[in-house]
Amino acid sequence: MSETNLFFLRIITIGRTFYHDQCAQLIVPTLDGLMGILAHHEKAVLAVTEGEVQIQKPDGEWITAVTGIGQVQIFNNRVTMIVDTLETPEEIDEQRAIAAKERAEEQLRQQQSIWEYNVSKANLARSMERLKVKKHYNTGDLS
Repeated sequence: MSETNLFFLRIITIGRTFYHDQCAQLIVPTLDGLMGILAHHEKAVLAVTEGEVQIQKPDGEWITAVTGIGQVQIFNNRVTMIVDTLETPEEIDEQRAIAAKERAEEQLRQQQSIWEYNVSKANLARSMERLKVKKHYNTGDLS
């Protein structure tokens, strides 16, 4: 892939730097839906929501991961993504995700404050996304 079609991507989570290299394309879940970022994208700051992130490396290989909340800053052909969590399908513990989903569903059934309700919704969304990506990775199923 031509250098002019690449941009520099850095993805940072609370515990590690997930990616720090050239990138051909980044697809992230935002409040307005999926957002694709290519080289020479206009300046922007985006809110990232729970969902599936896809990174296309310069050699054309794709990396898929599940993200928590955070933000993406795009400036001068450099993209910085800072999120609370980011896991590849290999890192996802399916049993833990199922247990988290069940806990979040139970919490949503109980009376809670608005803040607790929003936390429970976010936990449910994150666990469901983990399970979806894990299933896709294990079976190759796109749904």
